[in-house]
This record gives sequence, structure tokens and C-alpha cells, in this order.
Amino acid sequence: MIANARMYAVSAAAAEFWRQLFLSVAKRSGVALEVIEHAPPAPIAELWERADKAAVFMCGLPYSRAVPRPQLLVAPVPAARDFNGKAEYWSEFVVRVESRYQTLADTWGTRIAFTTPESQSGFAAPLRYLSREAGPRPLYAELIAPQLTPVGAINAVVDGIADVAPIDSYALLLMSQFQPALVSQVRSIARTQARPIPPLVASNASPDALVRVFLAAHETPAMRDRMTHLLLSHFERVEPRSYDVFRAEFEETLQYWFTHRFALHVDEAFVPILGGTQ
Repeated sequence: MIANARMYAVSAAAAEFWRQLFLSVAKRSGVALEVIEHAPPAPIAELWERADKAAVFMCGLPYSRAVPRPQLLVAPVPAARDFNGKAEYWSEFVVRVESRYQTLADTWGTRIAFTTPESQSGFAAPLRYLSREAGPRPLYAELIAPQLTPVGAINAVVDGIADVAPIDSYALLLMSQFQPALVSQVRSIARTQARPIPPLVASNASPDALVRVFLAAHETPAMRDRMTHLLLSHFERVEPRSYDVFRAEFEETLQYWFTHRFALHVDEAFVPILGGTQ
């Protein structure tokens, strides 16, 4: 059975701390885990479709839409004060530090980067947030090609390929720890509403021992040290129904954008959802 933290492996060093944490959980629980990478550009949807998942981070949007749904294990609680001790997150709209943009409205008519159409934080949440700002004209000149990961989306902004991008707030927190030089080149100008953070899931019913070890990980010195590096407070149980909001909001958002133009030019990967150049 596999374990994977691709969603929050924001650097090689971060990936190594996740690997060590998963191996410690495996050792203490007695559940054999093979920690795999499945690094970009491999489609993350292929990871979520695997039948041998034991502890894999999965975005809440595809989790809410999956039939049948994977088994939900636990969710991480980031340690930073902004998270208020909750298993929640949001999207931060970032721009280059030196840009003239002070509000999200300042970015209208520019280029925006999303991660993938499957992403809650990198697509669905910002798309919903932007729906309340839309009018008779397209908000953006261009929606560029999918950037696959939060790191890719920030790099698109830093490199001038895009002017603004929404970033998973926990991924951004981790990047501030593991890639400070990159994060120092952007700043946030808006954020979406907090929603349940991506959980760890399994393909089938998870062994109780595995869940118990995750829940007590912050009480175990070796695992607590790895969690400290990953800016985590603890893991907690969350109800599967708490993710239903993603499916409901996404369906409502799609109905809105069916009758409104998002951008003058939309990359082909997003055309099935948003339409193309009109």
C-alpha cells in the first residue's frame, strides 16, 4: 500500500520530511507503507485513482465528487496562527512584489494562472471568488496553461508568465519554510473563504492502528520533530460530509461561468469548463 504527499511536497527537503513521517507512522502502526513520489508532470488524478492508497493527500474537490469516495483517514492542522488550530485552508491570490497591483480588481485584464481543473484551491475556490466580481466583460485577458502545482503557479508569476495566481495557503506556508527566496518575490492581495483542508485518504477501509498513530503523532518526539519542520500542529479526524460543500459550490460556480466569459483567451485545458476564445 502506498503513501504520498505530492500535494505538499513543495521541495525535495519537504518531500523527505513527509517520507520520514510516513515511515514513522508505518513503523509504529505495523502497517506496511511504500512511500512513492508520483512527481509532476505525472497527472495527479492518476494517483488518486490508484487502488492501493493507504495514506495519500487528496484534494477536497475530487474527493467530494468521487464515486465511490475513498476512505477518509485524517486531516492535517497547520501550526501557523492564521489557521486558528483548524483543519482548514484557503487560497491566496499572489502577485509579484514589485507589481503595481494592490487589489484583485487591479489585475483585471491581465493574465492569471491556475494549477489544474481538478484543484479546489488552485481553480474551484478562486473561480467561485471571482464570480462575484464578474461583469459584462471578461475579467482577464488570458488564462494560461495549467501550472500543475502551487510551486509552478508561483513560478509563473515570478517569471512574468502570469500576473496573478491563487495558491493553497498551507502550500504557501510550506514554501515560506522550504523556498523562502521564491516566496519573497510575491505578496498576497486577496484570499478566499476558509474550507476543509485536503485530507489523507485510503482506497479501502483503513486499519485503526494507522489512524491512531496519525492522531497521536504530535505526542511522539520523533514524529513531532518532523511535523514541526512541516509546520503542522497535529492531525485530526474529519467528517466526510464536511467536504460536500466543495461539490455543491463547484456545481453552482460552473452554472455561473456557463453564461459569463472568464477571459478573452482560455488555455485548451480549461476550455471544457470555461469555454475558449469568443
